[in-house]
Amino acid sequence: MKRLISFLFACGLVAAIAVQPASAQEPKQIGKFGAWTAMTFQEDGSTACYVMSEPTRKEGNYTRRGEVYLLITHRPAQKSTGVVSFTAGYDYKPDGQVKVDVDGTGFDLFTKGDTAWARDGDDSKIVDSMVKGKTLVVSGESARGTKTVDTYSLTGFGKALQAINKACGVGG
Repeated sequence: MKRLISFLFACGLVAAIAVQPASAQEPKQIGKFGAWTAMTFQEDGSTACYVMSEPTRKEGNYTRRGEVYLLITHRPAQKSTGVVSFTAGYDYKPDGQVKVDVDGTGFDLFTKGDTAWARDGDDSKIVDSMVKGKTLVVSGESARGTKTVDTYSLTGFGKALQAINKACGVGG
């Protein structure tokens, strides 16, 4: 339970800091769906939402690593929906590339610090693949050259996404 609270706090903090709003409130869980948790939070008087999950398996030759998770975020007031981001628990290799595979469909992401983001136009393709898929695998390399492979279950992802779509008034 303590780990879940720490994880939720870290995810909420990342979601709140990503845009550095003037006023953001503590995230509230709206549901747990398989491996996915759906959350909402208030940001500058508007509702924002995200789904998140931790990997079911983390592989790599590392001795220490921070929190690792995947987020899909809606900020409708900013006309931003379905934003895909991965936090690695370490800083990625500068100008590195992260590979994402959803049941055989591959995507390349760009990195900044400890986060990898989908390229323009790929967010919706990744999310669509996730709704239909069973497993998502993220492969990356740390600034120190450590290669990692994180595997996520997509069980419950579609229902979690529906929950935040409804909470944030996003079609889809």
